[in-house]
Order: sequence, then structure tokens, then C-alpha cells
Amino acid sequence: MARKFLYIIAAIIVIILAGAFVLRMYPGELAEIVFVPDSEFVEQELMAENAYSAPKMWFSRPDITKGNPALWVADGYEAADSAKAQVFFVHPTSFLKSDQWNAPLDDKESQDRATIFIRSQASTFNSAGDIWAPRYRQAAIGAFLTDKPEAAQALDAAYKDVEAAFAEFLRQIPEDAPIILAGHSQGALHLTYLMRNRIADKPVAERIVATYIVGWPVSVTNDVPPMGLPICETADQTGCILGWNSFAEPADTSLILDVYDATNGFDGQPRKDQPILCTNPVAGIPNVETTAEDNLGTLVPNANLSDGEIVAEAVPARCDERGFLLIGDPPELGAYVLPGNNYHVYDYPLFWANIRADAERRVAAFETP
Repeated sequence: MARKFLYIIAAIIVIILAGAFVLRMYPGELAEIVFVPDSEFVEQELMAENAYSAPKMWFSRPDITKGNPALWVADGYEAADSAKAQVFFVHPTSFLKSDQWNAPLDDKESQDRATIFIRSQASTFNSAGDIWAPRYRQAAIGAFLTDKPEAAQALDAAYKDVEAAFAEFLRQIPEDAPIILAGHSQGALHLTYLMRNRIADKPVAERIVATYIVGWPVSVTNDVPPMGLPICETADQTGCILGWNSFAEPADTSLILDVYDATNGFDGQPRKDQPILCTNPVAGIPNVETTAEDNLGTLVPNANLSDGEIVAEAVPARCDERGFLLIGDPPELGAYVLPGNNYHVYDYPLFWANIRADAERRVAAFETP
């Protein structure tokens, strides 16, 4: 039996339901009524060319020291004293309203939720380098619950913000600095497009230490090749891609697979029956099994999600035949685990210490002549 543990969650259920891809899978009309905007899509004005030069457009960047959620560390851990790599992190969906298709940047509720996600997710990289986490006009959660054309328009608008932020990120960092790309859920989706459009076959690809595309299903056959970098096959490989989607057992992945199998990949071909990228974050390589004893530490938050502790040896991990990451017996998360034993929201916290070690190891390998 896997060791059971308790996450103390004080947030309301909608915070937990901010895992975008999973919500798209929910059948029935109720979710659409609650979350899908019934208004027309309003075309977003493109960001001014210098918009992301302003610190206020970022949750985290090196010159933000007060209130920077990505600088959080658990007891016994330290952030890097000096930059080794530059980390570009894109947060998941946090805009849950249905009055418009894209989140305004001054919407306090969604910005506060994004801060919570950055604290628990992006913080794992703060020993590997400086973290840059942009604010962006993310697509509303309802965009993942409908096939309306407005949904695609909202996602495209959000991606343009991410692309603009990345361009400024490249202007701001040293020209030879190693780069880590990371994101979760909607943020991971935008990273796949960024890889295809702005990394593949470009000089900047040679500076990528690793890309962590977490909480979004990526086809090994259809999506990875157009993204321009290979899958990480060894624990110290650089210039490669990692990704996973976490489920406890017994896992019901049918809600995701039904949509995944019905869509085409970046190569224009059907994803049906094609394997999903599955890195075991404990080992840093695909398709291996690790025990709970191999897990260096899971981030367990406190009651108000302002702090947390690291619990070692909490869960095992293995990839199943389609490419889902299985974590054994369900950890006790109360009533807010997603359908099918889906631990989507905890893709990073479940393996916080191992991801941290993984990033440090790959940066060290990248810097070694």
C-alpha cells in the first residue's frame, strides 16, 4: 500500500477545478451553463511592443523581490543565490467567470488564484535559476467546455500574450543564458505552440535546458516532432521535453482519451491510439516505475495555501500503456480530486522535490563543457 497523506485544502472547489483540460472533458449541459460565456468574443488588442518591459506585467521576474510567489521555499530548501538558468513559467487557468472569454489583467480574483499556483508550481525551479512568470489574458475556463469558435479565438488571444512575454523575456536575459520552459494545463498548452512557433529550428533552441509540459496531453508521434526538441530519455539529458498527467488508481482516463483520440496533432494527423508523453518525474525519464521511497518530497500546503511542508516518500509513480502517470492508492485530498482519480491540480506538488532536483541536474549538465 502506498503511504497515504493529507493535503489541507482551504480553497473553494473552483480553485481546484482550474485544471483546464480536464474540465473540457466534463459531459453534460450544466458545466456549459455555469462556465461558458454567452457573450460575443471581443477581439483583444495586441500588447504594445514594450508592454512586458514593465515589472507589473509579471508575477515573477528577478527584480521583483517583495511578494514574489515563485521565490517561496519549504524549510530545508533555498533559492539560488545567483542565476544559473532563466526560467519562463506559464501558469494554468485561474479565470473562472463566464462574463467574458478572456481574463482582464486587473481581475483580482483570477490573479490571486494564479499566485497560488505559481507558489506551488513555479517555486520548484527557484534553485535552478531566475523565474519569469508573465501575467496574460488567459482564456476563461469555459473555453475548454465548448466547441464554439469563440473558445478557439480566446485561446489564440491568450497565446499571443504569452508569445509577447516570451519575446520580452529573451530581450531581458543574457544572450547566452540557459533557458528552462515550464507550464501547467492552459500554460502547458501555450508552451506547445511556443515550442512549435518560436523554438523549433530557431537558434534559441540550442539554449533550452529542458521544457516541462505538465498537465496537458502531448502526442509522442504527432506533437513532439514539430515542437523541435526530443523527449528526455536520460536523467541528465538537455535540450529535451518532459511531460506527465497524474492519476491515482484505479484510474479512469476515458474522459481525456475520448477527446484526445478525436483530435489531430501538430502534424495534422489523428492522435487516435497514439501514445501520450509520460515522463516519470521521480526518475526524470519515460516509462519507468519508481516506489514511494524514491519520491524525495511532496509539497503539502497549509490551511490558507500560504505555506507548506515537504513530505518525503509519499507516492510511487509509473507510466501506463497509453501514457498516464499512475501514483498508486489515492492520496487523501478530501472531496476535490477530479473525476477518474485525476490528480491534475497536483501534477507539480506531488513531485516538488524531485522536479527541483531534476532541473538542477539538467542545468549542471548543460553548463558542463
